[in-house]
Amino acid sequence: MEILEIMEKRHSVRQYTDKKIEDDKRLIIDQMINDLNSETDLNIQVFYDEPNCFNSFMAHYGKFKNVNNYISFVGKKDNELEEKIGYYGERLVLSLTEMGIQSCWVKLTHGKSKAVLTKEEKEVIIIAFGYGETEGRPHKSKSMADLCNYSLELPDWFINGMKGAMLAPTAINQQKFYFTYKDDEAILKMKKGPCSNINKGIVRLHFDLASSRRCE
Repeated sequence: MEILEIMEKRHSVRQYTDKKIEDDKRLIIDQMINDLNSETDLNIQVFYDEPNCFNSFMAHYGKFKNVNNYISFVGKKDNELEEKIGYYGERLVLSLTEMGIQSCWVKLTHGKSKAVLTKEEKEVIIIAFGYGETEGRPHKSKSMADLCNYSLELPDWFINGMKGAMLAPTAINQQKFYFTYKDDEAILKMKKGPCSNINKGIVRLHFDLASSRRCE
């Protein structure tokens, strides 16, 4: 499956079936997380068959159902932590999608997770995952002209990157980002909003993968 196909297939899902994640897929997920932790110095932790985190008032308020699996994103406190978690967390999300597993980024609307933290670390966000009751629905997107300095002269790699960025999940689907093409580079700027640094990492990952280039 091509990367844009995977991005198009991935939608937020909050209601899940009771179907368990198979052992062979758990091994793949565990290995991906171990590799990311080694690569990034994050402390990503995965929990299977653990319903208590989403058995809370806030989770019910957020319309979550049957969330029995989740990934906790933990790291040492610094100014780049949230963007890093957005970038590498979305990489995991897209890998889950390719495996036929649905997911949802969750901030605040969950209970206490089982993540283990040191004094220097904090839990930033959680990804719920499993087999959804549905595969979710596409979100509405702003036009490309609203999200970059669009012109007919833009190179194909930048256009492809923008197609990926437009499919990136952002908090409340606000898409508070803007790309500028200048001197054969893509420059990403975020407007202030909920989870803006996490969103920046997610959007950057989508652009990088779809363009096969790295934006600034």
